[in-house]
Amino acid sequence: MDARLRLALAALGAAIVLGILGDGLLRAFPWGLNAPAWLFVTLGVALGLVRLGGVEWRGEGRWLLIAAALAAAGIAWRDSRTLKLLSMAAVLAALAIAAARSRTGRVVVARISDYLMAGLSAGAHVMLGLALLVLGDVRWEAVPREGAARRIIALGRGLVIAVPILLTFTGLFMAADAAFEGIVTRLLDIDFQELFSHVFLIGFWTWIAGGFLRALLFSQPATPASGRPITVGIVEIAVVLGLVNALFLGFVLVQLRYLFGGAPLVALSPDLTYAEYARRGFFELVTVAALVLPLLLAADWTLRRDGPRVEIAFRALAGTLLVLLGVVLASALQRMRVYQGQYGLTELRLYTTAFMGWLVLVFGWLAATVLRGRPERFAFGALAAGFLVLGALDVLNPDGLIARVNAARVGEGKAFDAEYAASLSADAVPALVAALPRLGPVERCVVARVALAVWRKPSDLDWRRWSVGLARAWSAVGRNEAELRASLCQPPG
Repeated sequence: MDARLRLALAALGAAIVLGILGDGLLRAFPWGLNAPAWLFVTLGVALGLVRLGGVEWRGEGRWLLIAAALAAAGIAWRDSRTLKLLSMAAVLAALAIAAARSRTGRVVVARISDYLMAGLSAGAHVMLGLALLVLGDVRWEAVPREGAARRIIALGRGLVIAVPILLTFTGLFMAADAAFEGIVTRLLDIDFQELFSHVFLIGFWTWIAGGFLRALLFSQPATPASGRPITVGIVEIAVVLGLVNALFLGFVLVQLRYLFGGAPLVALSPDLTYAEYARRGFFELVTVAALVLPLLLAADWTLRRDGPRVEIAFRALAGTLLVLLGVVLASALQRMRVYQGQYGLTELRLYTTAFMGWLVLVFGWLAATVLRGRPERFAFGALAAGFLVLGALDVLNPDGLIARVNAARVGEGKAFDAEYAASLSADAVPALVAALPRLGPVERCVVARVALAVWRKPSDLDWRRWSVGLARAWSAVGRNEAELRASLCQPPG
């Protein structure tokens, strides 16, 4: 048996084992400790297969497996649903690039098109990888028919032949004797819906694992087509960016009187409410900032570089737009500060602000790479900035921060939305319990009722759903159960 065939068979067997393990671990939802546990085992199996098959990993993508593992660990750290989704998205992004660029290929110096091709390659392997592994990489005619392999194949053929015969005779015996029918019925008391769910999940995770393993072990990095299908001269680019700059400049001139005015200016303007100034404006300005990024990247990609003057003109126009965009982002942050001071903090406001922070890093990196003639370094910096912001959010604990900030507003005479605070994840529970003495009786009642009804440590603990956030919530409720019960206005339920 040659080395490639042996490796393909080992990968197929590993995919089946990982599928069975995925059914046992990942059916518990929402995910906690189970998700990183399955991923760590999958990565360990992949590294073992690489060593077994002598596969040479010279690509930079292999280092992203570490980033995927760290992002997966975030799923077992925080209980926030939003953070879990962001962590899973980061895991998928890291694994997609790693699958396409672990054997060969670069990651640090790569264009966005290279990343897109890596994502498409990973997606194709997820959909077709196991089929290619079974029908292509495993050459069944070359599998030895001697020894254990021969006995296993013979056993499988025997089972295939015996099953219909057994079913026929069993059916006849059941029809002939009521007692025998009762015994067989009790033995075959199977929940077919539960059985189907196990079969489906085993098949699903086997398919995913098989595609991932094949991409790591056998695939070659896809390369985008050379050249650009569309090129545009500096005149067209100058018209577009010049008009956009003029529009931004007009908006910035209007914003300057509001940028440093904040809450006092809004309060003195009878026709300008907080909702008009902050709530509506903030999200639109973040959208504007997000749209500038593909505009500048598209302009750089399509620009026909006919000489050094073209480069100078483009950099001047793009740099001007980035400066004006900085004022727009400052205006958006000011609006959020005013809005948060008046209405408090929510998940949407916090995560949108975090997204804007990522945009600030990305635009700074764009100025340092694309506008200095090094666009091939931009994609990795943007990806790294995303992982950096995600890590900062995990450390920050968004739900806990929201609970602390909103509870602190009570001392300033501001309203506290206890229903919203109690709807947050387990990450907010320690902060809410600590804030109980500052809350009014109605708010204390709401927080205490939800804490006792939802966040007490369950007697039938499923370790697969465990996370650090859940453990801290259970601990906070357990230590302060007497105070929580004293704050109730009605029994929990």
